Amino acid sequence: MNQNLADFIWNVADALRGPFKPSLYGRIILPFTVLRRLECVLEPTRDAVLAQHAKLAGTGVDLDLVLPNVAAAPFYNTSKYSLATLGSTSTRANLEEYVSRFSANARQIFEHFGFDNWVVKLEQANLLYLITQKFAAIDLHPKALSNHEMGLVFEHLIRKFAEAANDDAGEYFTPRDVVRLVTTLVFANDHDALTGEGIVRTVYDCAAGTGGFLSSAIEQVAEWNAGARLVPYAQELNPETYAICVADKLIQGYDVRNLKLGNTLSGDQLRQERFDYCLANPPFGVKWEMVQKVVADEHKTLGYAGRFGPGLPRVGDGSLLFLMHLLSKRKPVELGGTRIGIILSGSPLFNGGAGSGESEIRRWILENDWLEAIIALPTDLFYNTGIGTYVWVLTNHKPQARRGKVQLLDATSQHSPMRKSLGSKRKLIAQEQIDAIAGWHDAFAESDTSKLFGTGDFGYRRITVERPLRLRFEVTEKSLATYAATKGAEHVPQFAALTGKGTFANLAEFLAAAKVKKLAKGARKAVLDAFGTRDPAAQPVPDIDGGTLADPELREFENVPLKQDIREYFRREVLPHVPDAWIDEDKRDEKDGRVGVVGYEINFNRYFYRYVPPRPLEEIDAELKAVEAEIEALLGEVVR
Repeated sequence: MNQNLADFIWNVADALRGPFKPSLYGRIILPFTVLRRLECVLEPTRDAVLAQHAKLAGTGVDLDLVLPNVAAAPFYNTSKYSLATLGSTSTRANLEEYVSRFSANARQIFEHFGFDNWVVKLEQANLLYLITQKFAAIDLHPKALSNHEMGLVFEHLIRKFAEAANDDAGEYFTPRDVVRLVTTLVFANDHDALTGEGIVRTVYDCAAGTGGFLSSAIEQVAEWNAGARLVPYAQELNPETYAICVADKLIQGYDVRNLKLGNTLSGDQLRQERFDYCLANPPFGVKWEMVQKVVADEHKTLGYAGRFGPGLPRVGDGSLLFLMHLLSKRKPVELGGTRIGIILSGSPLFNGGAGSGESEIRRWILENDWLEAIIALPTDLFYNTGIGTYVWVLTNHKPQARRGKVQLLDATSQHSPMRKSLGSKRKLIAQEQIDAIAGWHDAFAESDTSKLFGTGDFGYRRITVERPLRLRFEVTEKSLATYAATKGAEHVPQFAALTGKGTFANLAEFLAAAKVKKLAKGARKAVLDAFGTRDPAAQPVPDIDGGTLADPELREFENVPLKQDIREYFRREVLPHVPDAWIDEDKRDEKDGRVGVVGYEINFNRYFYRYVPPRPLEEIDAELKAVEAEIEALLGEVVR
């Protein structure tokens, strides 16, 4: 952020110190910063707007049809006041009148900030006039501060004030270096947009925050092709960051009716819209229990006709809900299709076993061949977390060479140190590193940092491996009492006669000795539970249908790669170790009906694992001796 502006902001914060807690500074400074920016944008046409407004008084003409053209902006203000002329005696009344005379699209910004309440509180603290005059003195004209720079100012302010309030500032915006990488990967393949004249594309962010992702996307396309235009759409949950997003796009000249306030997961406010590009950085590991009922109802009632047909992830992490939502926004292939870039943590790659909601979502994506690439990013890139993150690039219109394929890129080494850390952000991805990663993606070739896989390579069948229940049988006073107390117990006197008669190696011998020919199903189970003891040397227990009863304690699962035959795998990998095992043929996949439940996971680390041999013991020993010598020397100095 510009140093003069930074000094100004903290000067205003100093004025608020005392009557307001530091955690509240942002609630005041942010809307005033927006107000001053809007005022500066309108300043060159201010007199012309007031003159035209006076001419239209009483004519009934819709001001929204005329005044934006006069203002040379999609918004306007018809008040005679400015921050500099509010006066020291009726400051609040004049400020309220000033804000109320903005066009509706700009006025809503201050409603979402709850600006009126803060104006009242400033007046009560005798600070309102002072604060207005401080902001009136700062130059936020577009000529002094570009839209890009202004966006960075908003993000800087949010981060600083969120730190003071212990909030997660990183939930509301994405570092611009990460944004640049994602937009490069998403846009680079759209050659028409990058070279054609008069090209119009739509871009959507379902968790827009301050709108920085969209702004950077717009700037990048304009940088690559001034003849192309990107139209932004968005939805954001937080009213204050939504207000900044609206202000930012309004100043840039966009129709802010495309920007919606509300929870994307529980209420999609752009339900009928489909987009050329989708970009998002939803909060990592966000819990969605507050909207669980609405989401679950949509999943159940609409199925694949809604957004969440494949399944639902666990309530502790809604990342894959956002991904499914974005995929619901894809355009038909015949209309050019859609490219998606979304930043996720590591858990959506592998959380959930076969048949789980997460696995079924990955299965849906991979079997439809929508996943183009996943890029592993360096740690310490984000303001509020140092965890490893991944960029997923998806499209429903893959080029021929990529069909049926997924590219994994390891970009964890592509980073540069920051001169000064910002929260948890200690690294950045420089432009040359972005170019290198994009180059790997474009090359679509195998290397140390790039791996190519078929979509089915990430799938497996989880087969259930059973082993026989082996029991020996013995009647004791305790086991007999247990059996007798069981509902449905039969032939108690016959079993009682075997008390103290030793053990029997199998069920048939035991029943013959008790002179019991047949047991009802419930009584049979009671006999096994009361008189049976697991013994690897005993004979298997037959089930009631003549087969072999499985021992649930010995049950295991094997994940067989989709491209391998499960029975051949079983003969090769299982039977040599447990010759009495068998596959439970009743455990079948719900979708294809075949034995084994299908699962999908993307174990990134497995594919890029590099063995690093341990250092020689001599080297470690020498290091330890050197440290010991250093410690002894230091202790010697203390003693002297």
